[in-house]
Amino acid sequence: MNTENTPRSNNKRKLNNKESFVMITTVIFVIVTIFLIAVSFSVSLKGFKRKDEAHEFDRYYVMITDNYKSDFWKSVYRGAYAAAKEDNIYVDLLGENFSKNYKTKELMKIATASKVDGIILYADETKEMTELINEAVEEGIPVVTLYGDNTRSNRLSYIGVGGYTMGREYAKQINNIIREKKTENSAEGEKNEQDKGIEVTVLVNSDARYAGENIQNIIIAAMQEGIEEENADGSEVSISIKTVDNTNDFSAEESIRDIFHMEQVPDVIVCLNETNTMCAYQAVVDFNQVGKVNILGCYASEPIINAIDVGVVYATLAIDTDQLGEKCIKALSDYYESGNTSQYDSADVSLINKSNVAEYMKKEDAQNE
Repeated sequence: MNTENTPRSNNKRKLNNKESFVMITTVIFVIVTIFLIAVSFSVSLKGFKRKDEAHEFDRYYVMITDNYKSDFWKSVYRGAYAAAKEDNIYVDLLGENFSKNYKTKELMKIATASKVDGIILYADETKEMTELINEAVEEGIPVVTLYGDNTRSNRLSYIGVGGYTMGREYAKQINNIIREKKTENSAEGEKNEQDKGIEVTVLVNSDARYAGENIQNIIIAAMQEGIEEENADGSEVSISIKTVDNTNDFSAEESIRDIFHMEQVPDVIVCLNETNTMCAYQAVVDFNQVGKVNILGCYASEPIINAIDVGVVYATLAIDTDQLGEKCIKALSDYYESGNTSQYDSADVSLINKSNVAEYMKKEDAQNE
């Protein structure tokens, strides 16, 4: 029996045609939307110098991040903005003034089509990102990767932090926690608890699988090395990795809260960015685990510093965000002035814990006066 022209087969073909039509229409809509935004953005760039006839900027850079709303990226941007202004350059935090939230890769397409003078980019190691960076470079736009790299691309320079240094500092704090627990358990006569060892969970973003030898991997390797070398009085240390869905702040929060539903809650949670630190801090409070779970954070926002002050967060690594921003501008300026620049540079990192948090808070208050 020939079923090629049966009603069922005809309906199936119609359905497939309809799905193909919807898919093609969606792709065309996205391309047209990005094109229109790029055209609009280009027009605004051409009129940029005319907005202020008394002051014309020599160049126009954009900074592209995965979350322009975060305190961390706003702080990096302020550092870049201040440094650029001294060189008569304007830096825009791309996406901040758009009505819709665009992904990093979409913003790269907009920036390239707009022919900006330089791009500062939080990158990853995906093939698509490599192609987008190379497309920008082919258009004569130098690209500096920031805090997240793409080593296979033709990017100009990478500005980051010393992952090895961060990992070793986390290791020191974990060893301190072990000693403190041993002292507490010894005083209370809890020998069994002392023999149990310590559970450490490191939070890594789900997009880390794209990053190859990225900063997260370097931090974890250095942390393990530091713990093994010191061997904190012979204690057994178990390190596990928890992948956090970093699609948005809500998904990150849910991923981290799952840890506290496990039968064995870790003794230490190591957070490698601002968002995860804040989510872990809130979860420890909500699940009544303050004093039981020690948080090692990253970044020094006001809430994180206050959490250290009241004993909810054990310590955090403060990244000099001003330096990150300044070094990005320097890399681009060096390129325009001499045609080349250093391929790698890093910002300073400092530890804040209960021993120096009061001093840090006083210093911050003095700077804000």
